[in-house]
Amino acid sequence: MITKTVLDNGIRVISEHIPHLHSASIGVWVSTGSRHEEESERGISHFIEHMLFKGTPQRSARDIAREIDSVGGVLNAFTSREHTCYYAKVLSAFLPKAVDLLADILLNSLFAEEEVEKERQVILQEIGMIEDTPDDLIHDLFTRNFWMGHPLGKPIIGTAESVSSFTGEMADTFRKRRYLPGDIIISAAGLVDHDELVKLLAPFAALEPGKGEGAGEVPVPTPGMERFQRDLEQVHLCLGTRGISHTDANRHAGYLMNTLLGSGMSSRLFQEIRERRGLVYSVYSYLSAHTDAGSLVIYAGAEEGKIAQVVELILAELKRLKREPVGAEELEAARNHFAGHMLLSLESSDNRMTRLARTELHFGRNIPVEELLEAFRKVTAEDILALANDLFDDASLSLALIGRVADIPLELDQVNLS
Repeated sequence: MITKTVLDNGIRVISEHIPHLHSASIGVWVSTGSRHEEESERGISHFIEHMLFKGTPQRSARDIAREIDSVGGVLNAFTSREHTCYYAKVLSAFLPKAVDLLADILLNSLFAEEEVEKERQVILQEIGMIEDTPDDLIHDLFTRNFWMGHPLGKPIIGTAESVSSFTGEMADTFRKRRYLPGDIIISAAGLVDHDELVKLLAPFAALEPGKGEGAGEVPVPTPGMERFQRDLEQVHLCLGTRGISHTDANRHAGYLMNTLLGSGMSSRLFQEIRERRGLVYSVYSYLSAHTDAGSLVIYAGAEEGKIAQVVELILAELKRLKREPVGAEELEAARNHFAGHMLLSLESSDNRMTRLARTELHFGRNIPVEELLEAFRKVTAEDILALANDLFDDASLSLALIGRVADIPLELDQVNLS
């Protein structure tokens, strides 16, 4: 049910026909993000994502919004450190309309200076909103320190200084340099006919071939502890260490290890720190994977006087993963949790569209769900133990805290996995 076509200019088109759905989702994925920006361009990928909805010769910003609303659809976009995606979800009968809208905004946007100035103010407000939201901000602060000096450590949204310097010409030049057919994947899922879809994509097929520069140098984690003093009710922290890349041979063990550690209410961190001791409201872990590197990050928020104990308990759980093999029952529960979450997500056309694109981006092929589930079934307790011992070391251990942190009795030599 999955079909792939490579257009003459190098754009890859992948679709999954799902006959029982009424919807169709389509995404245009570009292999460019904040990682590919120069110092003077910090945040320009995200800025372009905003600007592509602000008007073309055929449509004003209001026309774009009205047309997608008039068919009950969704038209949106997001920017990550390595990719930008523009996507639409509509009833299948309106897929031609969705494709036409996506082609128009991606290929014909004007970057009018009056719209640039308005959107600049919007993004400056967005930056301010993040600054005022410490449980969001702490993740950017941690990432900045962890990948210090590398583009992966820079905020996707940019800074007030960089965003204030952008012009329409600057944004359009970056788009023309980076939005090239060799770096574009178009994925669709739902009630979609592949051959008809390829015909609809004629405007993209007309683009001249080309491919942008690669990801650049491999990042190296920076260990240490950083405190950011703010007058807040809680202290928010991120503690992390090396993780896995998208294509790491141990990625399946990594996903299960993260599930055990901090994904969900039955995870070790949640049960030990929230349920058993009542020290936090929120605690969780996540994997942040990139082309050639990654991190495993743990977030928690607690009162100032409890933070030292929370950090101690987090470190204890990481050490436990290095020391003790996971029990068979707990490992099976982690497998079921991960499999259930993944399979439930595939009941919507937009998630299926996303999965098609991501497997093509990272592996150059579709990975059947059955193959993925089998890979998880093969993960052993010894695999997780070995991975924990490989990743969790003091050479990459980093801690960032924001709040009333000046007097927290926590020294750098206490934050270790030895």
